[in-house]
Amino acid sequence: MDVVIIGAGVVGAACAYYASRSGLSVTVVDRGPVAGGTTGAGEGNLLVSDKEAGPELDLALLSARLWRELSAELPGAVEYEPKGGLVVAPDETTLKALRHFAEGQRAAGVACAEADPAALRELEPHLAPGQAGGFHYPQDAQVQPALAAARLLKASGATVHLGEEVTGILLERGTVTGVRTSRRTLRAPAVVNASGTWGGRIAELAGTVLPVLPRRGFVLVTEPLPQVVRHKVYAADYIADVASDSAALQSSAVVEGTPSGPVLIGATRERVGFDRTLSTDALRRLAGQAAALFPVLADVKVMRAYHGFRPYLPDHLPAIGPDPRVPGLLHACGHEGAGIGLAPGTGLLIAAALTETAPPVPPAPFRPDRFAS
Repeated sequence: MDVVIIGAGVVGAACAYYASRSGLSVTVVDRGPVAGGTTGAGEGNLLVSDKEAGPELDLALLSARLWRELSAELPGAVEYEPKGGLVVAPDETTLKALRHFAEGQRAAGVACAEADPAALRELEPHLAPGQAGGFHYPQDAQVQPALAAARLLKASGATVHLGEEVTGILLERGTVTGVRTSRRTLRAPAVVNASGTWGGRIAELAGTVLPVLPRRGFVLVTEPLPQVVRHKVYAADYIADVASDSAALQSSAVVEGTPSGPVLIGATRERVGFDRTLSTDALRRLAGQAAALFPVLADVKVMRAYHGFRPYLPDHLPAIGPDPRVPGLLHACGHEGAGIGLAPGTGLLIAAALTETAPPVPPAPFRPDRFAS
């Protein structure tokens, strides 16, 4: 066996897929089921629209291309939907800021076009009137996250052990030699920590530090509707919420339809540890903001709500690649709410590191030891 991957979410599955395609023998282990953590609580966002020019956007653009390729290689298997995104500005000040944001994105390779109020209504007929304008991002897309993780994992051909918690990282003279689970010992010269919000715990088992924290988020699911929302639509303040370091509750409407009819409404963010308590304040805020953006939703029934924990790192960049403090240990976690979108690029970076081949994007910004101080 060449590598053990800890985590059967979409990031771990993508790491397994690209490592196997590179000729490596792969085993994946997870204490729960496939997509049992953050992946299963996600909306499936594949976004470039919310990322400013820089390393995360470069990884997002790479991943957007890879998701398109995967949708062709695994037709129908991930429910890939290239719906496009629409970012809405309520006033001229916000629209001016969006223009500046979009200029940097265009220079990095993002396709986007400004939409005046008339164009907004053409793109989204049910959008609330009175918006100053917005930007249309045709590269934004969607997958069904749990299904995508399962299909990537199956296509990888990896040996998979589910329901097995990793209880130890095996080390000899400070170098990784495998993992110990609740049921077995798995020997390998490389171990990938793709355990999401639990990434810090796995790092501790290896005798190192990765400051991953959970950031809770809620999503509302409406009753099935005719197509009232065509794109992934969100208010411009969502971009600021994503980049915020605040631990307090933040919410901004992200609204999208699904092929089966229900409308998904996110997104909240708050750092409350692993508290799973249902927050009526968070749900009330989401419902109100969604109705303000799409008045047609005001009287629609909400059928259920769900929540999960995004793996947050202090600088909002994931940790991807070898940990020089522990030879043989690699990390692929800390993607916060962008893990599904960034998964293929992350998998390709990990495969390149494992095979010592040229990386697809510069890996330095994602170095796991950048928090050492």
